[in-house]
Amino acid sequence: MWHEISRIGKKLVANGLVESHFGNISVRIGSKMLITRSGCALDEITEDNVVEVRIDGTSPLDMIASSEAIVHRAIYSKTPALAIVHAHCPFAVTLSLLEESESIKPADSEGQYFLGEVPIVKGGIGSDELAGNLASALANNKTAIIYSHGTFAIGKVLDEAYVLTTQVEHSCKIKYWYDLAVNTRA
Repeated sequence: MWHEISRIGKKLVANGLVESHFGNISVRIGSKMLITRSGCALDEITEDNVVEVRIDGTSPLDMIASSEAIVHRAIYSKTPALAIVHAHCPFAVTLSLLEESESIKPADSEGQYFLGEVPIVKGGIGSDELAGNLASALANNKTAIIYSHGTFAIGKVLDEAYVLTTQVEHSCKIKYWYDLAVNTRA
């Protein structure tokens, strides 16, 4: 399974959805999850960069797992997700800073159809607050944006979570350019 995590990590970096050392990826396997290690380069994932930790409680390997492991646990506990991709998509982060409401409404038809409104949630990196807020948002959505931080997408498989990540970033890019053009005309 680490090969699949590595493949998605390379795609995230290659497509500018995350800088190499940011973001994380996980896959649920029963009562455990495989998650990228803290600080690992997503475009250089090896078997040693993926750790197995429990979902229902702490594990000895939590010390080296992603700092967002608590968030992944909450999502797996409160949603049907089997895969999670967390990226630091630049347009999604930018819009989360600019948007005055608690969600982003895509301007493009694909975003409207596939995503609907994308919630913006708050909470510190790897905090209980973020874990609760994000798990609640993802109970009714497949994607969410963390204010000033990045995107989370869930799926039944990693490819689904990856595609949703690309869709959020694409819709945020279109909305940013659209809003810029509208404001320039005014």
